[in-house]
Amino acid sequence: MFKGSMPALVTPFNNGELDLDALKHLVDWQISQGSTGLVPVGTTGESPTLTHDEHEAVIAAVVTAAAGRVPVIAGAGSNNTVETIRFVEFAKQAGAAAALVVTPYYNKPTQRGLVAHFTAAHDCADLPIVIYNIPGRSMVDMTPETMGELARLPNIIGVKDATGDLARVSQQRMTCGADFVQLSGEDATALGFNAHGGVGCISVTANVAPKLCAEFQAATLAGDYALALEYQDRLMPLHEAIFIEPGLVGAKYGLNKLGLCRQEVRSPLTGLQDSTKAAIDAAMAHAGLL
Repeated sequence: MFKGSMPALVTPFNNGELDLDALKHLVDWQISQGSTGLVPVGTTGESPTLTHDEHEAVIAAVVTAAAGRVPVIAGAGSNNTVETIRFVEFAKQAGAAAALVVTPYYNKPTQRGLVAHFTAAHDCADLPIVIYNIPGRSMVDMTPETMGELARLPNIIGVKDATGDLARVSQQRMTCGADFVQLSGEDATALGFNAHGGVGCISVTANVAPKLCAEFQAATLAGDYALALEYQDRLMPLHEAIFIEPGLVGAKYGLNKLGLCRQEVRSPLTGLQDSTKAAIDAAMAHAGLL
């Protein structure tokens, strides 16, 4: 159910407020370009600066706009277990296909704490859960052994892995099983990730280049790594340029160049420096987007 290229959607703003019309247009565009799923209200969706009401409004808008054409994996993460439960329950109520739950950040739980947190999220609603392991942001790394323990729960069905460690895919196949859905959370290494047994990517770059990212993923899943490498060479400068500054800011800039979204972000994020804009312009041209 969850495979291929799935953008970690940006959240459009207009003068400080949610721009739900632009968001709905982005959903339609993403689906028309071949994206196989949508992931709203992750970090790329500026979840840290959305109110709870805004968080839920974005999830509801994306589910409604998608209208069952592709699955929606709703961002539902928090470092507060009670808050995570609220978001998972809302994702179920809104009609999302799954919830994306990040390892709790800043408070640095133990592996035992991670098991307790994800078990509570699992038990609160009958909804598939994708673990989001991103130690570079959360400062805690879920081990393959802990993930294997959680994978025994029927609705813990996969992981968005942003460790950057390609060996994790094989290690997690050992502990979680070959059917456990492994999705890359890092665009630049998605080629190798799928070669190790991954089945897709929750992608920042796919905000700007959804068709290329979808075709790249389709090539890997068909076992055509020669073709996938051609796409990788077209996309790699864009993967790098978007992340010179925080990736969501680069993604919104790229979308603005395409006439699809304002560049506006919420503080403490800021607009891009001119040098970063130039790098993204050049990378989009290299990919054939401009």
